[in-house]
Order: sequence, then C-alpha cells, then structure tokens
Amino acid sequence: MNFLIFASTLVFGFIIAIAVSRSNKTAAAQQQKYWQKEMAANNTRRKPLDDLDYIKLPMEIFPMDLLPDVPKVNDYRQIILSLAECPIVNFTGISNTDLKLRYGAPNIELLTSYDQNYTLLVRTVQQWAQALYDAGHMAEACQLLEFAVSTGTDVSGTYRLLCEIYHKQGTPDKIAGLLPIAESLNSAMKKPIVRILQEADQSSC
Repeated sequence: MNFLIFASTLVFGFIIAIAVSRSNKTAAAQQQKYWQKEMAANNTRRKPLDDLDYIKLPMEIFPMDLLPDVPKVNDYRQIILSLAECPIVNFTGISNTDLKLRYGAPNIELLTSYDQNYTLLVRTVQQWAQALYDAGHMAEACQLLEFAVSTGTDVSGTYRLLCEIYHKQGTPDKIAGLLPIAESLNSAMKKPIVRILQEADQSSC
C-alpha cells in the first residue's frame, strides 16, 4: 500500500513538473515575442496620420444654457469647450506597441494625447448626462449619451443610463439597436456592457 502511495505521488509530481515546464516555456516564448514586437515598434519611423478617425464634437447637442448654477456642470461645459479645439481619437483596446507599429514610434506621445482626450470626453459626457438626468432633463441627457455611444465608448454607465431613459421614454425597442455597437467594442468592458443591454432588453419584453 505504501509503495502504491509512493508511486502515485511520484507520478503526480512528474505530471506537475511537466505542466510547469510547459507553462514556463510558453510564457518565455510569449515574452520573447512581445519584446521582439516592441523592438520593431520602437524602430518604426514616423508615418502619416491621415487615416485617423478623428471625433468631431457636435456642439449643438450640448445644452450650454441648462443648469448654469451647478458648479460641476460648469466644469463639464468648460471641458467640452476646450476639447472642441483638440484632436480626439478613440484608441480603446489598441496597445502602444501596435500604435507605434502602425504610425511610428515618434508619433506615440501625440497619439496618446489624442486617446487621453477621448477618455476625458466620454467620462465628461457621462457625468454631464447623469447630472442632466437627475435634474429632469431627460431628452438632453439622452442626446449626450447617444453621441457617446456613437463614438464607441466603453463606459458602462452610459449604456445603463441610456437603457433607463429608453424605458422611461417608452422606447425600449431602441435597446436592441445598441447591442451590435456593444458587441463590436474592442474593450475588456465589452461583455459586461452586452450583459447590461441584454438584461435591459429582456426586462422590456
């Protein structure tokens, strides 16, 4: 009996050792591949940015005259006005390495600033829309949220609030139209957002 236990332990240990060895080799290969790609990216020369999908702010949808006495709304208003003069591009889900390979290493700081502008944009739009909704300006909040969705935002609160508005407006059928957009997101938030929409859509049946 002791021999069987000893033999089983040896076999089990041998299997574990093989699995760990394979895992280490795979990790080492992946790391080597990453550094090779990063080296190639860092050596990529500057390329034109003509094909970037720049986001233009539709200033007419931003309710500049609403809630003038709310400090945080004034902050949102100023942020949007400043962003209107800046290049904005959504690079969600695209690594710096891939950006350097596509557009050249010398452009990475510029591209990063474009992406940071986008992040600031969708967060500000979400917060402004929430403030409008809380104050009873549902239609104006809806406009902002629909614009954010059209840019490919992965802010889950934007989709959640938009679903709530569609329900209250008596247009829950619009929720199904958001699903293809969510399913095309290049983001780690894709699955949670799809789940939010599916649950909201089912609750309207």
